[in-house]
Amino acid sequence: MGRRQGNDAPPLSVDVLGRWVAPLLRQKRRVYFIVVDCMRLDQWLTVEPLIREFFDIQMDYHVSILPTATPYSRNAIFAGLFPDAIQRQHPEFWHEGSGDERSKNRYERQLLDLHLKRLSVELASPPKYIKIYNAEEAHNVRRNVVTFQNIPLVALVFNFLDMLTHGRSESDLLRELAPDESAFRSVMRSWFLHSSLFDALKWMSKQDCTVIVTSDHGAVLSRRSALVYGNRETSTNLRFKYGTNLACDSKYAVHLKEPGRFRLPADAMNKNYIIAKEDFYFVYPTNFHEYENKYRGSFQHGGVSLEEMILPTATLTPRS
Repeated sequence: MGRRQGNDAPPLSVDVLGRWVAPLLRQKRRVYFIVVDCMRLDQWLTVEPLIREFFDIQMDYHVSILPTATPYSRNAIFAGLFPDAIQRQHPEFWHEGSGDERSKNRYERQLLDLHLKRLSVELASPPKYIKIYNAEEAHNVRRNVVTFQNIPLVALVFNFLDMLTHGRSESDLLRELAPDESAFRSVMRSWFLHSSLFDALKWMSKQDCTVIVTSDHGAVLSRRSALVYGNRETSTNLRFKYGTNLACDSKYAVHLKEPGRFRLPADAMNKNYIIAKEDFYFVYPTNFHEYENKYRGSFQHGGVSLEEMILPTATLTPRS
């Protein structure tokens, strides 16, 4: 497991594989482990009735670590380690600096292998790990899903929702399609109905297997701006930032001046994090009103909110 748990401690990102996947593998069950990036609990509940036609569903929940962003929460899921431990034990697999999120999560397969070894899970053949970013990769999943049937563990990461969430911030058309949370759920349901994910699930429902579906983090509709101060090296995220000389009113953000206490890398002198509360998003003083207007009403993640942190972890057993 990623940490010692008290009886009342909620499972965190680091506990997901150890709690829900490893016990099935030890029973020699074939497991499909599916992570839908940026899927909120309410979005899962929108598509769950569609899945119930094919599976019996046992619902559980886990809590995302902070920041509620892919480089932290999804790496923690696959590694079973908090970010500070990944950075310390496997520095070659940890990249927190600038660059797109793909580059910060490119080693999930390696982290998964190391995690299974620590959990003393022995598989008859190596696990398969597939990340789906675009239509071509989705088509490959549809075409190749039948080749998965003799693999003991297949891990699939679907990025469509995260891309839609980020794309909505930049696209007037997407904002018009999904002006609020209810409309966003409708868009998600429409995507799911015609997705390679649903096609794969329907195929899995005819197999002797167990499917675990979860998310790495959610997102929150950001309505209120919060003034933040930082230097040029400060990260660019709108719901969390790390660097030195960070400042923000404590009404709007949690200031983590000792990253190690929160299991975050303290790999630079005076490094600290600020994490937005509720529905705030960070804006610098420079061109404040321009960026305040640009991002007001956008979905963001990385902060502290129920929408970002409380996540579905569903165990699907085929009905047939």
